[in-house]
Amino acid sequence: MSPFAYRNGILCAEEVPLPRIAADHGTPCYVYSRAALLSRFDAFRQALAGRDALICYAVKANSNLAILNQFARAGAGFDIVSGGELARVLAAGGDPAKVVFSGVGKTIEEMRQALATGIFCFNVESAEELGRLNELAGQSGKKAPIAIRVNPDVDPKTHPYISTGLRSNKFGVAYGEAFALYLRARALPHVDIAGIACHIGSQLLDPAPAAEAAGKILVLADRLADAGIPLRHLDLGGGIGIRYRDETPPAIADYLAPILAQLAGRKEKILFEPGRALVGNAGILLTRIEYLKHGEEKNFAIVDAAMNDLMRPALYDAWHDILPVRQNAGTEAEYEVVGPVCESGDFLGHARRLAVETGDLLAILSAGAYGMVMSSNYNTRPRAAEIIVDGAQAFLVRRRENTEQLFALETVID
Repeated sequence: MSPFAYRNGILCAEEVPLPRIAADHGTPCYVYSRAALLSRFDAFRQALAGRDALICYAVKANSNLAILNQFARAGAGFDIVSGGELARVLAAGGDPAKVVFSGVGKTIEEMRQALATGIFCFNVESAEELGRLNELAGQSGKKAPIAIRVNPDVDPKTHPYISTGLRSNKFGVAYGEAFALYLRARALPHVDIAGIACHIGSQLLDPAPAAEAAGKILVLADRLADAGIPLRHLDLGGGIGIRYRDETPPAIADYLAPILAQLAGRKEKILFEPGRALVGNAGILLTRIEYLKHGEEKNFAIVDAAMNDLMRPALYDAWHDILPVRQNAGTEAEYEVVGPVCESGDFLGHARRLAVETGDLLAILSAGAYGMVMSSNYNTRPRAAEIIVDGAQAFLVRRRENTEQLFALETVID
């Protein structure tokens, strides 16, 4: 059940009417449901009950400190892809011993930061990275726990920009080369081979590709064990999709079932890295119509949110449902929902049937993942505020930027 529903004709976040949030905090703003965040995490936890498992929330999906703190308090680990994300996890109260560090371009400073912090594992994505990590760990007097991220060459059947498991993608080590790299890692004095990792993509709606990838990873894990390289954990990634328009994603337990069936009798710890599946439908972008512009070919609803606030439509041609906050009995018309940014690609929705007037509020749904984290200051636009709703209470968890902050680090020269 969605946490965003109409009550007496007014769209609410849990028990809070969205017009109240707009009045208190302005627009555009992101609004998240605490109950929705935690219920999705609990669905993962229930699906993995009785197993030695760690749910590592993918911080890149939404890195607001309040959201990270909610997951940390629920017992989550974290999947990070930068030193900045590690700093956020620590600031939010996350346990570094539950952090896995993925990403193809880890810098020297980021590696040193993670070694000093004592993270759970580095997901190594190339031979050069392995060599660098071994050297830095030696300089630090430590052994770096590693898993090699293996690219299983499985088609995830998703948007090409968020596919990560094909041989043409930049991520991971080719399946046919991974065994040799593990042998090389065994000979290095400052790395500790802890596990194996894979992640084939995002917004996955069919469990079959993930199950196929898991099967290939298990074959490789068994081959490594036979060669005297036993693994302590299997990191099988994330990527479970959500409903944006008319998709029918499986329940979390149903998605995981064919993967978990292959793990029967195994002793390794199991890691999953959900991101979008936890936060995507727990958030909306709240925006106000500034103008209605009726043209010869198209009508435009020009709102105060833009592509700098929510990049997904412009970047992926992604669909987000758009609802009027106040149900209106007036006549519907078809609108292009667009922002004020000086780009023809600045749109939030095409051809939407809406009964609206200038000044009305709109809710852009399914904006909890890859929304605020991908926002920018293009056109010198301050980024939006963020609010978490808990029952009848609304908490400001990120203040809106002001214009002066946008150039506070800049200077002029003579």
